[in-house]
Amino acid sequence: MDYTQNEKKWQKKWAETGLYKFDPNSSKPKDYILEMFSYPSGAKLHIGHWYNYSLSDTYARFRRMTGHNVFHPMGFDAFGLPAENYAIKTGIHPQDSTIKNIKTMEEQLRAIGASFDWDYEVVTCMPEYYKWTQWCFLQLYKHGLAYRKAAPVNWCPSCNTVLANEQVEGGECERCGTAVTRKHLTQWFFKITDYAEKLLDGLEHIDWPEKTKLMQKNWIGKSIGGEVKFDIVGGGDFTVFTTRADTLYGCTYVVISPEHPLVDKITTSVQLPAVKEYQEYAARASEIDRLSTTREKTGVFTGAYAVNPINGRKVPIWTADYVLASYGTGCVMAVPAHDERDFAFAEKYNLPVERVIKSKDGSDDALPYTEYGVLVNSGKYDGLTTEEGKKAILEDLGRENRGGAKINYRLRDWLISRQRYWGAPIPMVYCDKCGEVPVPESNLPVELPYDVDFTPDGTSPLARNESFVNTTCPVCGGPAKRDVDTMDTFVCSSWYYLRYPDNKNGKEPWNKEIIDRMLPVDKYIGGAEHAVMHLLYARFFTKAFHDMGYVGFDEPFTSLVHQGLILGPDGEKMSKSRGNVVSPDELIKKYGSDTLRMYLAFGFNYVEGGPWNDDGIKSVHRFLERVERLVDAVCGLSSGSGKVDFDVNYQLNYAIQNVTRDIPQFSFNTSVARIMELVNAMYKYIDGQPDGVFLKDVAKKLCLILAPFAPHFTEEMWSRLGGAYSIFNQDFPVCDENALKRATVNMAVQVNGKVRTKFDISADASKEEIEQYVRSEFASLWEGKEIVKFIVVPGRIVNIVVK
Repeated sequence: MDYTQNEKKWQKKWAETGLYKFDPNSSKPKDYILEMFSYPSGAKLHIGHWYNYSLSDTYARFRRMTGHNVFHPMGFDAFGLPAENYAIKTGIHPQDSTIKNIKTMEEQLRAIGASFDWDYEVVTCMPEYYKWTQWCFLQLYKHGLAYRKAAPVNWCPSCNTVLANEQVEGGECERCGTAVTRKHLTQWFFKITDYAEKLLDGLEHIDWPEKTKLMQKNWIGKSIGGEVKFDIVGGGDFTVFTTRADTLYGCTYVVISPEHPLVDKITTSVQLPAVKEYQEYAARASEIDRLSTTREKTGVFTGAYAVNPINGRKVPIWTADYVLASYGTGCVMAVPAHDERDFAFAEKYNLPVERVIKSKDGSDDALPYTEYGVLVNSGKYDGLTTEEGKKAILEDLGRENRGGAKINYRLRDWLISRQRYWGAPIPMVYCDKCGEVPVPESNLPVELPYDVDFTPDGTSPLARNESFVNTTCPVCGGPAKRDVDTMDTFVCSSWYYLRYPDNKNGKEPWNKEIIDRMLPVDKYIGGAEHAVMHLLYARFFTKAFHDMGYVGFDEPFTSLVHQGLILGPDGEKMSKSRGNVVSPDELIKKYGSDTLRMYLAFGFNYVEGGPWNDDGIKSVHRFLERVERLVDAVCGLSSGSGKVDFDVNYQLNYAIQNVTRDIPQFSFNTSVARIMELVNAMYKYIDGQPDGVFLKDVAKKLCLILAPFAPHFTEEMWSRLGGAYSIFNQDFPVCDENALKRATVNMAVQVNGKVRTKFDISADASKEEIEQYVRSEFASLWEGKEIVKFIVVPGRIVNIVVK
């Protein structure tokens, strides 16, 4: 068979008959299956796309055949830095290159043979989509969840844009690898911190990988502690957050972030030059770098002092870049005997180390290398356990208006402003008379102009387009200026799953009745690299819209699966520089897409991935050819009484049982292995005197269980066997449990690791019965030796260890 021509034949037939059209009025239970959509920043799909989309399609096809009304859409996350960088590199306008790339990728996705319903496609760079992205912004703004402020931000000098903290890896831009610096800019933020607790609580009610949930928990970073207010000698005060109020007596200095406005106010004239120099030094480092545990701790004394509120002692105020203005209060109390970071700083700058006296449970938590530190008394709190001490001290401080219990989060608000061209414009205008004014919903979309110089120069490209910038104020009608930044591409992908089921709605982003019927997504599939950014943002949007009354659910994705990474044949990550990239297009020309789908299913553990192997895909291709020969041979059989062969029937139902169990768990490799075992059993049987009627029934069921993996191939085999079109309109076979009950089983007897004999025994025999039988029948195998161990694995083996 010409696999490529066969695939074109059936793809045409599927399109003509509308096989994959979703029926919103079906009485079958809905199953919303969704892959994270792709970025059309390059011209071609790579093998990683195939690994994601072809095998999630296997799952979707299986669910269709097991009685579900599958909704399986596809679209493109077309805005953002990757697409713009590609356009800058090629010299082609981002809109032109993106649309061209989308058309190419649509053709490739169709070549996969995936069961997408393209009527529900969304493309985020189209005005009919980003109009509603802007609507989402306005709803957050109206509900106090979008705000604008001046703040230090991560800046990539190569990409000339702001980066969210999540887009900085090891102090470098995740996209281009350039060292990230810090800038002060006025930016738009989404107040995701308001949802910190809800985001944590929701993790307990969704079927997600534990590692992913843990990453989100760590990123949100809930800390239960308290706030303590310190007075500044000479006037003023500040507050610190601490999880160890019980160690307050051991506080020997305090630290304020270099960018905290208080630093400039309290620094003495003598220390001012050193502090200014240090502030400039700190501004050159990203927040990620500053938080690194391996980064050397540095700081400068401000010359000012604070008063410890619990014992009235003066402590010096330092500024150090390991404290961030955007986390907590931007100020911390340092207790070097009870904190490794504080100890390293105190040791470097010769600051006192004082260990709070042990409490009655011995839980002072002093570091082992601080035993030489001064032992300090904690007054009336002596003898309390750690938790008792925390509670008592915070309660006393609360009564004096000098502190109290507090929950803090590591999570910071989501910075969404980007100084880039290729993104959804922020729907705000600025009027000298009216100030900050949202664009009325009736005026959406604020369209992105085509005629813009998008070459990055450190400023927003839209600022150079006067016809875009200059507008009128929606309130007073006077002259106004548009916001010239665009939104982070993650804004577009934070709600696209809501748009799919109602993608042609021009009056509203979605109809609540439709969305509440179709969502949440039942199975979401995509890379683990989105564990924090995309997945956290999408959950925030869903919870916010739930609270606003726009949706009736508060989690977007009920169940989540991460695919692994396909490595090059050398075991390294694929890259052009390594020369180990595998092109799916070349493989399809040579073997067909079904062979590639089958190899990706069989050759890897889906959630782990692994190195590519050319021999593996050749082996899978030979397997499909073997199945074709088997089907043709069966088609030539006409006689028979329908007599069932036990071994073939066993292997058939064993395969059905395992495939039915393993596909929902995304264990595709084990599923294919069972199908291969069935084919072997069929060949063994056909070499004898096969019953044609029975074998045709088995061959049809073989095609049905193979169909989700090799859709074009099995459609053709099903047709040859006389099956009604389409194989995907058929029910998936159900395992006959009785066929798995053997009357007898053949077992091996192994003595000291060597098989000495085999025997048949009832399949229902217990361990005790098997041991008794072996001891009575085969005692000569260990005659004269002592049995050390007698191990029985029913149905498989008896293992005897003797000496």
